[in-house]
Amino acid sequence: MRVGIISFAHGHAYAYAEALKKIDGVELAGIADDQEIRGTEAAKKYSTNYYSNYEDLLDQAIDAVIITSENYKHHEHVLAAAKKGKHVLCEKPIATNRKDALQMIEVCKENNVFLQIAFPVRFSTPIAKAKHIIETGELGSIIAIKGTNRGTNPGGWFVDKEKSGGGAVMDHTVHLVDIMRWYMNSDVKEVYAEVDNLFSDYEIDDCGIVTMEFENNVFASIDCSWSRNKTFPTWGDVTLEIIGTKGTLSVDAFAQKSEVYSAEGAKWDYWGDDMNQDLVEDFVANVMKGIAPTITGEDGLKAMVVALAGYESVKSKRPVLIEKNGIK
Repeated sequence: MRVGIISFAHGHAYAYAEALKKIDGVELAGIADDQEIRGTEAAKKYSTNYYSNYEDLLDQAIDAVIITSENYKHHEHVLAAAKKGKHVLCEKPIATNRKDALQMIEVCKENNVFLQIAFPVRFSTPIAKAKHIIETGELGSIIAIKGTNRGTNPGGWFVDKEKSGGGAVMDHTVHLVDIMRWYMNSDVKEVYAEVDNLFSDYEIDDCGIVTMEFENNVFASIDCSWSRNKTFPTWGDVTLEIIGTKGTLSVDAFAQKSEVYSAEGAKWDYWGDDMNQDLVEDFVANVMKGIAPTITGEDGLKAMVVALAGYESVKSKRPVLIEKNGIK
């Protein structure tokens, strides 16, 4: 199977490229990037071809692409890939608005290609184990969930709202919304949010609290922020506390690690599973076997809609209702 990567604008592209290298029978067949220096350096690092124009990459004999461009470019790149018959693994969030996300989903269906959204946290062993515990009924009926997803401020295009779609709320809410929906098989019906800028001089939200009510009446909250400093050893934390009628479960997605602290900073080495590796392997396996994506475009849409509803709530200072199909 031959896979291309469109853009290294998002740092996750490097993890996905490393993952592709480790999968038998898979070739990283090319990298397209509109920034020549970044693209040529990545192509050299991973011993593959560089294309300054993503359309030239899509014209090659490849089976699929991983899209890790700026958020606002996902729409353009996914549509182009789908129309060329290439399966797509798209970085989250799926898009920056509902209209683009819906068109991406529709065009992929029209062209009979898979659209999978990159939510690697689903592949964390502690996160997956928690889903199993919930499904066994060990916690009883779920009453509430609270979660955190706090990382470092990425800077660059992430703090440009036109390119990113939003700040910390857009960047970090979607991970946990996806996990909560997955755990409960229920969608969010109401959102209320508060955001602020407390950790930087950028004119964009770098922290927020998002509260939600699900259709199954479970109440949830997410602490999403760019509050970690630059020496934090990974891109962020993901923690959950799941409260049921019979018990409470605390989950740390990054718990499988050894911690090293020194004068040069902190480092985490994982002895457990690599969620990025598992995400890419899952996508590759689905494409090769013709199995529907594990994390669909609709999943990406419904997570993004919650973040957008959060911003609408901030403007109106009122809760925002979401319709059952994920479209307000």
